Amino acid sequence: MKKILLIPIDDRPICNQLPKQIAELEKGILLHLPDKKFLGDLTKNADIEEILTWINNNTADVIILSLDTIAYGGLIPSRRSNDTYEEVKSKIDKLIEILKKKKIKVYAFSSIMRISNNNINEEEKEYWSEYGEKIFKYSYELHKTGNTNTDIPQNIINDYLETRKRNFEINKYYIELAKQGLFETLVFSKDDCSDYGLNIKEANELKELSSGCQNVFIKTGADEIPLTLLSRAINKHKNLKIAPKYINPESINKISKYEDISVSDSVNSQIELAGAMVSDEKNADLILLVNNFKDEQGELVMNVEVPLFSGQLQLPDKPYFIADIVNANGSDNNFVKALFENESLKEFYGYSAWNTTGNTLGSAIASALTYYGAKHPDRKAFQILQITRFLDDWAYQANVRGKIRDNIENLKNNRINEEMKNFEDFLLKKFNLKNVHIEYSFPWNRFFETEITIHHKYIKIPFVDILFYE
Repeated sequence: MKKILLIPIDDRPICNQLPKQIAELEKGILLHLPDKKFLGDLTKNADIEEILTWINNNTADVIILSLDTIAYGGLIPSRRSNDTYEEVKSKIDKLIEILKKKKIKVYAFSSIMRISNNNINEEEKEYWSEYGEKIFKYSYELHKTGNTNTDIPQNIINDYLETRKRNFEINKYYIELAKQGLFETLVFSKDDCSDYGLNIKEANELKELSSGCQNVFIKTGADEIPLTLLSRAINKHKNLKIAPKYINPESINKISKYEDISVSDSVNSQIELAGAMVSDEKNADLILLVNNFKDEQGELVMNVEVPLFSGQLQLPDKPYFIADIVNANGSDNNFVKALFENESLKEFYGYSAWNTTGNTLGSAIASALTYYGAKHPDRKAFQILQITRFLDDWAYQANVRGKIRDNIENLKNNRINEEMKNFEDFLLKKFNLKNVHIEYSFPWNRFFETEITIHHKYIKIPFVDILFYE
């Protein structure tokens, strides 16, 4: 039995329950997380002292660790915190002391502070509601041309740049620790990317500073990183081979929304980080079938509609799984219809259409590798995971969300239950799962994510799919 500790980014069920559900695909894995009450959320920080105590009091073979949780109290607090560099570093040093005593393998990840191109301050500092778009433009131009001209008040620019500098210096400190051998793997995640910006500039500098460190990665993405590291920890040294196969192979050099690298580069880097190898189809253990967009990635919530799948779907004749990235959030309805028109899902190892391309790929790869490589696979856990995936990515995000989000009262009533019922019945029959009751809720009181709780034979197995920030 392999025991793994996980310190997630915050208390969102995607951070708590999805990794646990992936671990449940392999009966030989025991995954432990701190009590949810100690983790941060949209408005409160994690209880760092309680989490450090929890780490100290638990033994395991591996720890998968959100450094943002210890340094700032979570991903969102990392953008809001006014702590000084010295205050943040002191918390990390306490963590290091504990980890060195435990002699545990550490798979850690830290964010490169994102720059949202909107005037929404739900997850940013207060001034983002007025200056968010201008800060994005300022950052873009500063990196691209060196131009510092802006009408943003100087005190806000100063605060923003000081916050970025503090986070960047902390990330540089992690590289020092990596060179000392503290981390089995260290990942810096780029969230909400474009081709230019201070976050891209910092990523390039971190890459240069970590040159020669084979265990340090800079990756486009964010919330999927702990899932990918979970897969890496579970599947290390198995050398499983994955062959990407694209629905639109002529478009693999296109760049997805919220990313700064091509689709093919995103695919290959996610496979690599998960601990697998990119292969050709003949020699592959698994086929990754990528339903990629032709010209522009769609975005249903923003009413950006693009051409959907058309034609005959030829499924691989060896184990395969699917990353559906036509939309940046939600399934391609035509593709799912074509998939389910097949008589069976023989050789099927999973599906994802969770938000950004990186999110989708990371979660799909982690699930497929874990289930395929399991010495003692749990079929029931796989069925529940896939039903939830389709209920969220296909039923809710691509179909139901658009019907109910026009009325804020739908967060509190049973409208979602009514709209999801036909999808439930279809999926339970398709995956041959009986004696099931499914419940829905909105854990952060917004339509962007829904929590899906599956009750099966008196066993409550919760799961949520938290998608990209609105």
